[in-house]
Amino acid sequence: MSAPTVQRSQPEVVTGVVPSLPVFGALMQRALRRFVRIPSLVVPTVVMPLFFITAFTGSFDGVSRIDGYPTDRLVNWVAAFAVLQSSAFAGIGAAAIMANDLENRFIDRLMVSPLRRSIVVLGPLGQAAVRALIPTSVVLLVAVAKGATLPGGVAGLAMVYLGGMGMAVVMGALGVGVVLMIGNIRAMAIVQVFGFVVLFPSTGQVPVQLMEGWLATVARYNPATALLATTRQGFLGPVTWSETWPGLLVLVVSSVLFGAFAVRQLQRLSR
Repeated sequence: MSAPTVQRSQPEVVTGVVPSLPVFGALMQRALRRFVRIPSLVVPTVVMPLFFITAFTGSFDGVSRIDGYPTDRLVNWVAAFAVLQSSAFAGIGAAAIMANDLENRFIDRLMVSPLRRSIVVLGPLGQAAVRALIPTSVVLLVAVAKGATLPGGVAGLAMVYLGGMGMAVVMGALGVGVVLMIGNIRAMAIVQVFGFVVLFPSTGQVPVQLMEGWLATVARYNPATALLATTRQGFLGPVTWSETWPGLLVLVVSSVLFGAFAVRQLQRLSR
């Protein structure tokens, strides 16, 4: 009688699950190290917003004395605009990292690795969220120095950082998707245009009720308006759920849609 055959089970190979967290951390660290080694990357995220907050509060401070303006200090209104704009530049920086990785073929090495494609996108986005902390803090300090108040307290401060980091993730996801779709660093010109187009036709400088014509219509339905309201509410008074949930909805929906767009473009690139 022949001996029973013992079948040895092959070890299960799990791809894309176990290495996800370490790879995500490594990609974030790589992006942050590049950010530290090249200080010039922080200049656009800080200088431009500081220029706008200084220019608007210096030249147009009288606007806050118009009947119906929500605050008697213009800086309380425009500080949120400066925060979101600086954070948008932080998100654009994530797109620049992806464009550079496409140019030096680093993405090709990631694409042959056994990891989830979403991690390749999440790495730069995590860096963008962390990077947004720097310009947001700088803008806050300058705003306070120029007389801004924060009656919303700690909750209002949390809304400022939530809006800033969320904006960086949203713009980063959109920018990464555009870069992957076009496939080279020339896509950065389009990404930078998005950064300006999204915020300027909104309530960045004045509320909707003081606008007229097509600009009022665009600002009313611009998703950036809801995010601005969520971010700035701590400058105007206490934080309320009615002012918070629309901005949160914008962040969640935009992050999911643009993130899925970026992952889809990455998958298309790997075919």
